[in-house]
Amino acid sequence: VYKEWCEKGKTSSMRQSCGRKCLVDARGQRRMGRLIQADRRATLTEITTRYNRGMQQSICEATTRTTLRRMGYNSRRPHRVPLISTTNRKKRLQFAQAHQNWTVEDWKNVAWSDESRFLLRHSNGRVRIWRKQNENMDPSCLVTTVQAGGGGVMVWGMFSWHTLGPLVPIGHRLNATAYLSIVSDHVHPFMTTMYPSSDGYFQQDNAPCHKA
Repeated sequence: VYKEWCEKGKTSSMRQSCGRKCLVDARGQRRMGRLIQADRRATLTEITTRYNRGMQQSICEATTRTTLRRMGYNSRRPHRVPLISTTNRKKRLQFAQAHQNWTVEDWKNVAWSDESRFLLRHSNGRVRIWRKQNENMDPSCLVTTVQAGGGGVMVWGMFSWHTLGPLVPIGHRLNATAYLSIVSDHVHPFMTTMYPSSDGYFQQDNAPCHKA
């Protein structure tokens, strides 16, 4: 490179094909991509072992890691999202389509509520997956979460664009009777105060105690 720069003013070498030939060609990369798509949680050792099955020339884990990085894959922690059934996915899509033309002023008239359980102890177990940069929300790259035991505190609360609503501790299981008591003691006063013209909407989810 230095000689060519001195003699011809070039800043790159003409010997582009020098060096060791890559062990994983384009076909091999497609094969490795299929292995990733089939099992996002596979370890580097497992990917290498599965790739070498039926191949004339086997590769090591370092080559697998280099190839995956060249393909754009990196080992990352998956996003945690709530576990949503197929039925609820359809209902959420219908809700989004029905309100897609709402303006900010429309949403200001909505008061939201929900219950939440704060765990006192939780698992620190970590899961890693192989994915590309733009695949963070791909279903095969996610880890679903559900409410678990271990002790915790349950609270009910509500909020709107204008202010936060009451936060009510729930010391027992929330059934229909207890929920109606919360609605009577907290929801009605909040809605009457925030929306005196009766143009507000109280939004809740489809929890069994809400529909009972």
